[in-house]
Amino acid sequence: MKTSIYLFHSILFSSAVCSLSAKEKPNIIFIYADDLGYGDLGCYGSKVNRTPNLDQMASEGIQFTDLYSACSISSPSRAGLLTGRHPVRMGIHSVFFPGSYTGIPTTEVTLAQKLQENGYHTGIVGKWHLGHMQQFRPLQRGFDEYFGIPYSNDMNPCIYMDGNEAGTTLVNQDSITYTYTTKALDFIERNQEKPFFLYLAHNMPHIPLAASANFRGKSANGLYGDVIEELDWGIGQVLNKVKECGLDENTIIIFSSDNGPWLTEGPMGGVATPLFQGKGTTWEGGQRVPALIRWKGTIPAGKVYQEMVTMLDWFPTLVNIGGGQTPTDRMIDGKDISPILLNPEIKEEREFPFIEFGRIVAYRKGDWKLILPEDIRKGNYWVADVPAHETLLFNLRTDIGEQTDLSAQYPEKVKELTAALEKFKATIKDAPPALFTMEWQTPQLVSKQRQEAIENHQKK
Repeated sequence: MKTSIYLFHSILFSSAVCSLSAKEKPNIIFIYADDLGYGDLGCYGSKVNRTPNLDQMASEGIQFTDLYSACSISSPSRAGLLTGRHPVRMGIHSVFFPGSYTGIPTTEVTLAQKLQENGYHTGIVGKWHLGHMQQFRPLQRGFDEYFGIPYSNDMNPCIYMDGNEAGTTLVNQDSITYTYTTKALDFIERNQEKPFFLYLAHNMPHIPLAASANFRGKSANGLYGDVIEELDWGIGQVLNKVKECGLDENTIIIFSSDNGPWLTEGPMGGVATPLFQGKGTTWEGGQRVPALIRWKGTIPAGKVYQEMVTMLDWFPTLVNIGGGQTPTDRMIDGKDISPILLNPEIKEEREFPFIEFGRIVAYRKGDWKLILPEDIRKGNYWVADVPAHETLLFNLRTDIGEQTDLSAQYPEKVKELTAALEKFKATIKDAPPALFTMEWQTPQLVSKQRQEAIENHQKK
């Protein structure tokens, strides 16, 4: 019965989308924050950060409580968003650096490419972080326009790129959010007469934190709060520009974060409350992220969706809404959730693997999450160590903070999730090896060989 209802709404949605003329294709704006915590927005419970624009966006659309990013760190998460595929299938296990000479494989098909094929003008403003050498840059991966920092703002040299041209001066960190907002508004203004896809990928609140003079020292939460409130201001400017251009009911606006907060940065890192742990971990705080979608006049307002969805789902969903078809020559891990957007009452048991540096370390099925044995995870001044543990089992519906291990009480559930994990593992057995990304590994190798030569000589 559940499947029939889902199929019924899928057919209705497909019919609605197909009936749109080319001129009526909805514009798509995807806004990505960097390292934003689950508990950093008012609509997700923050009492210290003022986020009126994002709170309004939640009240005018759908707020997701159980949306997972593809990974707990930046580059893999972004690769998953743009392809609908687990980054392990691309060999992307970690982040790219200014010294990297690889990037997202050129054989991958991006969301921008699929929308571009179907008549969309595509642009990215902000952080790319999927390879800075020319063949991996946005203009070669489906985007018509690009302005932004090619990696994280803590990586040097921190410069803006405009198209394929690199700037010659270092970025003023204080003005990053303001600059991106200005560029986004210009993009919307210039492209209001045709369908467009804007990927607005903010560098904030990744460290180093910085806010403009209009926001610095103005929040109740120190510099981190200043940064969040400026980010919210910028999103408000985008919402206002869409309305000003008469595009309010023909524009899908999505907001989310690439992964959880960097808790080991203390007051510079945000919070994941009520989740456990944060960025760089596969506990809930590392990958469950805030997510909102607004599409006035098409999806219901003021809804909260409490079932599991993933960042991988946006690829097939937006390709479908844009009138295209997802590739059939490769495994797409995301699922078209457009029926849920029309009817947030739909419930479905989903599954999701938590992958860390190419290894599956946890698995969720429905309300249950299995975590495989792990050695001690060292913390720092701000975050306590996570003790070594054996296999753990949590019911996330009743224990969102992953505090009560139920593995001894539900051994059959452990077996069930272990079998599901192994079944998924079989689908990545032929995945490519991790990309050899770092040029600085060459001097490391030289140093190692020199040391080995000395040791071998001493043995003689």
